[in-house]
Amino acid sequence: MLRARYAQENSARGKLLRARQEAEEAAERVRRMNAAIDARPKPDSPSGLAFAATMWARQAMAGELSMAVTAAAEAEAVVDERVTDLTAAATRHRIVEKLRDRHAEAERAAEDAAAQLELDDLAASRHRGGDDAS
Repeated sequence: MLRARYAQENSARGKLLRARQEAEEAAERVRRMNAAIDARPKPDSPSGLAFAATMWARQAMAGELSMAVTAAAEAEAVVDERVTDLTAAATRHRIVEKLRDRHAEAERAAEDAAAQLELDDLAASRHRGGDDAS
């Protein structure tokens, strides 16, 4: 049971690492797109066609940026879910560890009590044997 909980925790940790990597990549795409839009020339042409083409290109890039921002937000939401999953898996793992430790302690206490009872019985039988000889 403990190994299964440990495996679940490791799996959750791996999923969290992958989600964080994907979120960082999504955030980097947003930064690159923002920089690309900022680097684009501003429409300053007296020609209406050139002005419209520049504006259309900026609009298309802004649309892509919007989708990238949405993807980055979704990736961050996945990270939050994975953090929750890891926390739950780690909690379950620690609960099983505590139960194992308590069980082991209870077994040791029972063994100690049984050993003490044997010693008490041995001492009592010696004491009774000594009384019979008197």
